[in-house]
Amino acid sequence: MLESWFTVSLESAELTLSHVLLTVGVSVLAGLLISYTYMRTNPGYSQGFILTMVLLPVVVAIIILLIGSNIARAFSLAGAFSIIRFRSAAGDPKDITFVLLAMAAGLASGVGAFAYGMLFALLLCLLMFILHVVRYGRSKSEQRLLKVTIPEDLNYEEAFADVFAAHHVRYELQKIRTTELGSLYELVYQVTLDGKTDRKAFLDGIRCRNGNLDLSLTMTPVRAEY
Repeated sequence: MLESWFTVSLESAELTLSHVLLTVGVSVLAGLLISYTYMRTNPGYSQGFILTMVLLPVVVAIIILLIGSNIARAFSLAGAFSIIRFRSAAGDPKDITFVLLAMAAGLASGVGAFAYGMLFALLLCLLMFILHVVRYGRSKSEQRLLKVTIPEDLNYEEAFADVFAAHHVRYELQKIRTTELGSLYELVYQVTLDGKTDRKAFLDGIRCRNGNLDLSLTMTPVRAEY
């Protein structure tokens, strides 16, 4: 009985309502599983991305069902999709991985490999949960952006070098710009904070040096570009 679930026929067949409903149902379940895994492993998720994770397997499965083994349909569909242009920047590599997983689940459902699609989705989601729980690959230090406003008479070259050294913070000055009609400078640093760094004491040291002017420290790590 179990072996029959994993037996897939790759021969083309006519579409039936029951087959389409089964394909859509399995695709939705796979999308819900993948999106739930993403929500549990990414606290800062957006609703739009979660809805995309649910619908993407369904869309891919429907496309595969409509194409079947018809080469003319495949070329026509490729021409239609070539018109679409996406202007959004590439996201986090982890997000791209979830997108590919959702597409793979939809592809498996579209070709009728329902059991394989759900099995692979379940195994990969379970693996992602385990890696998230054990914090696999997570660095002990994190890069953040620090923006500091200083008066124009303060030397920005080494203004906070001793404060960074006292708190064992590595830094790189990335941008300088003037504000308030040139009466103030805004410095943008990329800083690397150790897990043991006292952030409050560090920011207090910066405030004492810049005269209690504006400063901000991002709470999320700076994403690396790939």
